[in-house]
Amino acid sequence: MNHTIRNQFLSATVSSLGGELQSIRTPDGTEYLWQGDAATWADHAPNLFPYIARLTEGKYVYRENTYHMDIHGFLKDSEMLCAEHTEDRLVMTLEDNEATRKQYPFSFRFSIIYELSGNRLNITYLTENTGSETMYFGVGGHPGFNVPFVKNEKFDDYILQFAPDCSPNQLIFTDDCFVTGKDKPLELHPGNTLPLRHSLFDNDALILKDAGSKIQLVSAVSERLIEVEFGDFSYLGLWHFPRAEVDYVCIEPWSSLPSRKEVVEDIEKQEDLISLAAGSSCRKEWCIHIR
Repeated sequence: MNHTIRNQFLSATVSSLGGELQSIRTPDGTEYLWQGDAATWADHAPNLFPYIARLTEGKYVYRENTYHMDIHGFLKDSEMLCAEHTEDRLVMTLEDNEATRKQYPFSFRFSIIYELSGNRLNITYLTENTGSETMYFGVGGHPGFNVPFVKNEKFDDYILQFAPDCSPNQLIFTDDCFVTGKDKPLELHPGNTLPLRHSLFDNDALILKDAGSKIQLVSAVSERLIEVEFGDFSYLGLWHFPRAEVDYVCIEPWSSLPSRKEVVEDIEKQEDLISLAAGSSCRKEWCIHIR
């Protein structure tokens, strides 16, 4: 089931499946969110919880027990409850259940809050530990944006604009997208820009640290832009389907990283996961700003 919120500047539609954004539109009919293509990427903007990206052998260990979980966690495949829906605000929730406990042995309530404010879509991930043990998790977003989002423009008319005071480092992954523990400076063009070209993603995603708190996807022709603010997140992913010419790019705020190559992670020991004490909550906020 889909739910829509709107104001005079934007409308946003969200599915109950995974709380996934389906559309972000302006009153002139411009669609900013990728609408999916089964051949290259059928999704729009999955929400990632309780693990981000890949686990070695699709499994992890917790207190000597082994659990299996698909890439990016189970939230994307879970039906969420609409807990609140007003004209410009939507709250979707998921609580642990028999299906989640087979993959993830923790009691929780996970909420996604979408709220429009002017031409900004504010997104909050609220994780509540409703159990008696510390829980460990990662959380993030994976929105795909249409490129171009202005008619008669091309993919390579667009640039990614980083803040002038940041120096992003690219994490070096294995060929099958696992952590190596190494990184290198991201090679930027003058003005702290990264011009878009399809070959950027020939080796899959670019995962960055030290990338500041916001990034802009800018048309160099019309100067229209999308700004993603992600200051609550440690990492930023940039991606489209590898070795293909597709009309989107994903800008992904991540709190944590995938597992190490050939290491089945003990999630109590994986350093970048969030640890949340019993009875506590954690808020992570980000924003899509259409300008």
